Amino acid sequence: MKTMNKTLLATAVALASTQSLAAGFQLNSQSATGIGRAFAGDAVIADNASVLARNPAAMALFDAPAFSGGLTYADVSIDIKDVSHQGILGNPVDMGGIDDAGSGKVIPNIFYIHPLNDKVAVGFAAFSNFGTGTDSSSLLKDNPLYAPFDLIGNTEVTTVNFNASVSYRINEHLSLGAGVDMIYGEGALDRYMGATPLVDVEADGIGFGGILGATYEINENHRFGLSYRFSPDVVVEGDINTISPQFIPGVGIKNVATNFEELEVPLADIFQFAGFHQLTNQFALHYTAQWTQWSNFHQITAKDGTGVIVDLPDAPTIPVGDVALKEYKWKDSWFLSLGGTYNVNDKWTLRAGYAYDQGVVDEISSISIPDSDRQWFTAGVGYNLTPKSTIDFGFAYIMGEEVDLIENSAVVGPVNATTESGAMYYSIQYSHQF
Repeated sequence: MKTMNKTLLATAVALASTQSLAAGFQLNSQSATGIGRAFAGDAVIADNASVLARNPAAMALFDAPAFSGGLTYADVSIDIKDVSHQGILGNPVDMGGIDDAGSGKVIPNIFYIHPLNDKVAVGFAAFSNFGTGTDSSSLLKDNPLYAPFDLIGNTEVTTVNFNASVSYRINEHLSLGAGVDMIYGEGALDRYMGATPLVDVEADGIGFGGILGATYEINENHRFGLSYRFSPDVVVEGDINTISPQFIPGVGIKNVATNFEELEVPLADIFQFAGFHQLTNQFALHYTAQWTQWSNFHQITAKDGTGVIVDLPDAPTIPVGDVALKEYKWKDSWFLSLGGTYNVNDKWTLRAGYAYDQGVVDEISSISIPDSDRQWFTAGVGYNLTPKSTIDFGFAYIMGEEVDLIENSAVVGPVNATTESGAMYYSIQYSHQF
């Protein structure tokens, strides 16, 4: 188990409203070369050190130290339309919509691989698997008195994954690798009902995960890679505060301010398989099939809660115990991509890719996570500054689907909405082999 003290990654997911650019709340942005080919074959191509983000075993393909670093700008687009619910008197209330509830993010990455000998290599990396922001609070400006306050608000989440890995070449065909992830997360989350903060959190923290990988080389032109990133349940400790109406025996319905000691968040395991085939001297074909166990992400459980009645002077502390703050019941998803690389000459390289990204929402819909199936259309170009130094650019257009949904609010009951999400990626990367 890994523990994040006051980490907002878990808190934000628990209390709703993250939106990233892949299924669930994943973020694919680890390199410009990967973006340019829709991450097809990225766990085994090993054309630069950024392969460390996908498969530690691929470090065995390097015979000299390698460095790679870059920046990705993710321009997130989230449209929420036709938000409505039944009013107090049963008359429909139209809350309108938001043209763009997303925000842009600059996401850095850095990687270094160092072969110790012809068998062993080590690597170190810093990159992001999660990082996003949404703000739907403008839906409340014309609806200040009676609205789904528990579903609407602002969320900012940033995480950095620090990785240390090692690979071992067993023979000319097979290599194995393993790594440890230290994840730092920070951000802010708020939900307000007028001037009353239903949720108001600013937090950060550290947690630990890991990755295992393997590569198999048929020959220098054909190889396969696979990896398994494991993410055990996260137990979040810190100040976790909510305000909600509750029925108190002998008192009636009162607003209760609750402080929880912990949140338990189940995260998804990720498995991926990749292939690379150099079909001619100039053209290579590559592909990836990635499976994410989002069915493990069924609910967020708040533990050891104690509450106080807000509007009752000198109210005693009320034991609340464990509460399922948010149910998701997501389904497992696939990310399938196909790409090509074309070496124009000794200076220029072109890349292109397509990916189908399966959404995770199953029985329970969510305005705050407007997930859907997505299509990725990507392109990239690389320029060799010297025989050992390269600069790469990647571009991706991510197109989601329009989804009509109903989400239940504890304040107003069922809320209808239409959501659509997408993004544009712009990425630059510098790589050097020593």
